[in-house]
Parts: sequence; C-alpha cells; structure tokens
Amino acid sequence: MLSIPGQKYRHCDGISRRSFLTIGGLGMGGLSLPQLLRAEAAAGTGSSHKSVIMVFLSGGPPHQDMVDLKPEAPAEYRGEFQPIHTNVPGIDFGELMPKMSQMADRLAVIRSLVGSEGRHAAFQCLTGHSSRNQPSGGWPAFGSAVSRLQGPVNRHSPAFVSLNPNMRGKFWSDPGQAGFAGLAHAPFTPNQSGTASLSLDGISLEKLRNRQALINQIDGLKDQVEKNRVLDGLDAYYQQAFDILTSGRLAEALDVEKEDPALRQRYGGGTHELAGYGDAGDLHNDYFMVARRLIEAGVRVVTMAYGRWDWHGRPHGTNFENARDHIPALDTGLTTLLEDLRERGMDKDVSVVVWGEFGRTPKINPKGGRDHWPRVACALLAGGGMRTGQIIGATNSRAEYATERPVNFQEVFATLYHNLGIDPHLATIPDLTGRPQYLIDHEFADPLPELV
Repeated sequence: MLSIPGQKYRHCDGISRRSFLTIGGLGMGGLSLPQLLRAEAAAGTGSSHKSVIMVFLSGGPPHQDMVDLKPEAPAEYRGEFQPIHTNVPGIDFGELMPKMSQMADRLAVIRSLVGSEGRHAAFQCLTGHSSRNQPSGGWPAFGSAVSRLQGPVNRHSPAFVSLNPNMRGKFWSDPGQAGFAGLAHAPFTPNQSGTASLSLDGISLEKLRNRQALINQIDGLKDQVEKNRVLDGLDAYYQQAFDILTSGRLAEALDVEKEDPALRQRYGGGTHELAGYGDAGDLHNDYFMVARRLIEAGVRVVTMAYGRWDWHGRPHGTNFENARDHIPALDTGLTTLLEDLRERGMDKDVSVVVWGEFGRTPKINPKGGRDHWPRVACALLAGGGMRTGQIIGATNSRAEYATERPVNFQEVFATLYHNLGIDPHLATIPDLTGRPQYLIDHEFADPLPELV
C-alpha cells in the first residue's frame, strides 16, 4: 500500500485544506496497466475517448508574473520578472516559463478571464457556477455532470477522478462534488483518507463476493426509507466500487512506481516539498503523470490541485520567492504532460485546462505579496483539437482589468463540454426537485469561437 498523508494548512481566509494520496492494495495479481492497454490494442477492443484534465492552482496564480507581464509598468506593478519570447512571434511569457515558451504554439492563453466570485474555493473552477443561489441539491462538478451524461468508458474505471485536496466547507454540496447529478456520479478521490476503506487487504475475492451477495439480499431498507436521489444512486455507486476493486486497473493507474523512472523524472521527479503549508501545499508533479495514466485507464475527467498560490507576502515568503518554486515546477509538469500525450497519440482527444479561482493584485503590497484580484485572471488551454498558438483577450497597461475580449468561466466550460461532444444548449440534468437544469447559462453556452 502506498500512503502519503498530508498535514492541515489554511489559506488566508481560514479555510482548512488536507491532502491525502492513499492507494490501497487493489492489485489482483493480474496484468499491469501497460500490458492491459497493449492487449486491448492488439485485440482491437481498446479505444480512445474524449477527456479533460483540469489543473487547479489553489489560491490564485499571478497572471502578471506568468503570461501577462507588463514590463513598461511602474516597478510596484511589473515586479521582478522579465518577459521572454516564445516560439510564436508576438507572444511573450514570463522568464520562469522557458519550457512553455518553447511550446506556446500548443497553448491557448486567456489573459482576460472574468466573473470570479473572489473567494478561496475550487467550486467555480469545478462547476462554472457561483456558489450562491444554487438549485436543489447543488451544482455538480464538471466531472460529475459528464459522468451523469456520458457514463463510464468501462466498468473498471470511474468517469471522474479528483486529485484535489479535501476542501470541504460551505462552498461544497454534500455528498462530495456530485451535487444534483447524484451520488453515483461523485468523484473517486484517491487522495482522501476514506479511500483506505477500498483496500482488499486481508479480504479474499471470494469473501468480497459473498459480502456483495449479502448486501444484495438486504432489500428491506428501501421499504423503510423514503426513496430519494441519493438512495437510488447507492446501487450504482456500490456496483462501481466493486468493479473497481475486483479489476485492479485503477490501482495500476494510480501506482506511479509502475511508470518508467526516466519519464517520471521528466515530469519533475515526484513531490517538491514546501515548508509551512503541509502536504496539500506541496508541488506534486507525479499528479501530472497520474492524470495521464488515469485517462489511459478509461477516466473521462481528472481534476488535480497543484501547489498553494496564495502569496500575500511574509511570513510565508514574497510573491516572487514563491513564484520561483511554483512556476518552474508547473512549467516542467505541464509541458511534460503535453509532450507525453502527443507521444501516445492522445493529444487530440485530451483537453487540458490550467487556472485558479482569481488573479492577483497588479500592485505589490508592502509585504512583497500580491493579494486577491477577482477582476481579471488567466487560464491556459491545450489539446482536445483546439486551435492553439494564440492569446485570447488583453488587459490594460497594469494588468488591472480586461480591455479586449473578456472571457467568462462558463465560456471555458462550454468549450470543454463541446470538446467532449456535449451540447450545453441542449443537455440538462434534473435537480432534486425534478426541474431540468442546463449545464451553462444560456448567454455563455457557446464554445469559444477562437478555439473550436
């Protein structure tokens, strides 16, 4: 069993985070994941599938130091970093992104992301919606909605896996992130402590099947309890868990020790530990590789949190001190993921989006930090057949607000749904009152024309 427990830490607003990566002993002594995939390809039974990897930069990344530098601005705005040329004429990135700068032709950069709630929470980046005035049951995460509409690719892997820290609180509907999509479409969360209960340690497959048979015989519960969406989803939820347990395929995908050590080193060599924030604030570069392995195993949507980007200044280091850790590590992990996907012929099917809940203040504060700035933020997109090598939108001379092509969070979601073959103008999921709810508000339901 591989278990990496995390320590608690808090963002500046006091919201507690805890990250776990717990991989139970799920292997059944069968073929490894690469062997399974090769066997399927040889038999003609394996198939590519449209999928999304979402990288959440928890705390809000500084757009002014990454993809929207303003070298002509006053020193208290432009900061310490210089722009560098990319392989696309006319596009510059920050100096801490040399690898991405040579892959700019495979990236689409949004410099004018607007509509942030302005609070520390992954909710808006996972659902596209505000946490206020939610429909009955709460908005489902993107992966839960995809799971509800498209189902799993195979019975051995869930449609949605979340590698995010455990960010519970008032921003989250219960259970998990499934919202009104239903419990059966909640994300599989291998980095939370409860996953340990999925281990088969000490239980034979025969005993497990006997237990499943016993559970199937307990029908009286449904006669005594009023039926509701959560209860109706339990059968599917437990069946999926059973299939995952007895397959071992998901465990293979999660086990980074099964990967080529040289490739793992290319991704950044495991975890970069950062003092003061606990495991959830560390830079888990293995997550990039695990995300690709999960997609190969049949997962449709993988979300992952990466680092802690809430840089207000001392005592936790200035914006620029933290940037020197985080941005190069992201530069390595993301570019290796994109290269890996292309080498495996997956880049046209896998859409990748990288963003945070808001931007950072254009003006540097007296402690050397940048504070919360919901007025404008940035996002990076790649793969999925999208048109890349371009910048979408622009900000003013100090990166304070959008001056060209403001892009709402929901427009990005409309693009991702489009890439998966889901039409936000037509697709609905009923909330817990039975009322059909569209995935995206009508005014934002068209995919970004610049990308598709």
